[in-house]
Amino acid sequence: MEKLVIFDGHALLHRAFHAMPPLTTSSGELVNAVYGFAMMMLRALGDLKPEYAAVAFDKPDPTFRHQQYSQYKANRMKNPDGLNEQLPRVAEVVQAMNVPIYEMSGYEADHVIATLTRQAKDRVEVIIATGDKDSYQIVGPSVKVFAPRKSFSDTVIIDEKAVEEKMGVKPEQIPDLKGLAGDASDNIPGVRGIGDAGAAKLLQQFGTIDNLYKHLDELPERQQKILAEGAEDAVQSRDLATFDDQVTLRLDLEGARLTHYNKEKVIQLFRHLEFKPLLNQLPEE
Repeated sequence: MEKLVIFDGHALLHRAFHAMPPLTTSSGELVNAVYGFAMMMLRALGDLKPEYAAVAFDKPDPTFRHQQYSQYKANRMKNPDGLNEQLPRVAEVVQAMNVPIYEMSGYEADHVIATLTRQAKDRVEVIIATGDKDSYQIVGPSVKVFAPRKSFSDTVIIDEKAVEEKMGVKPEQIPDLKGLAGDASDNIPGVRGIGDAGAAKLLQQFGTIDNLYKHLDELPERQQKILAEGAEDAVQSRDLATFDDQVTLRLDLEGARLTHYNKEKVIQLFRHLEFKPLLNQLPEE
């Protein structure tokens, strides 16, 4: 089966910025995030050898999730100095590789990735390159995650079995898990007093939040009280954590074919950015 790799643009950019030392070119341009992103991209292409690739980026404007819940991601710190300035260079690298970029106003890259995956998974194997565990929810028979671990040179493939081992629930239960346990990184509240382990145990027993609330009387009295009081938060948090895979964009699979790129153009860009160690990792045209 042919493969499509979808790169989670901003997730990898952030990971690269914090993982790489503050690299600068001889002209003084900060390029550590660009270098890390390019390194991860080339590693995925080299290791996975996909026929197709695409990149999904966030747009800077508020999303429909912010309309649903004004405090969504409200605890996120402002991007550190030097990160946003590197985004145009990352886009330049992606465009030089002739890899299509997908983004949509009002939606995070997560929803764009989910939409592209839905459109592609019956035709090709989809591998999502990201450091964000949120994408575990769309892992399935023909969908995996390619993730860096401690460094970009140390990567792992996450399949359905790996999701269950890591999270204690199946991929499709991840939104329900966050509905109960919350997610501090996205400021999703969950149900106060449940926690990750408790949420996983409840979902192992009842499957979904909806079914759990139909069987509250089977739980200890204290847990019944906590869940009853947090019922509204549980449903809202689950909805906030669920990817919308119906974004109004369409995947052009043939336009994502990797052979259509000008290697000499990428070599010139990498030389300008002083990415000499990456030159021998470029795929053939």
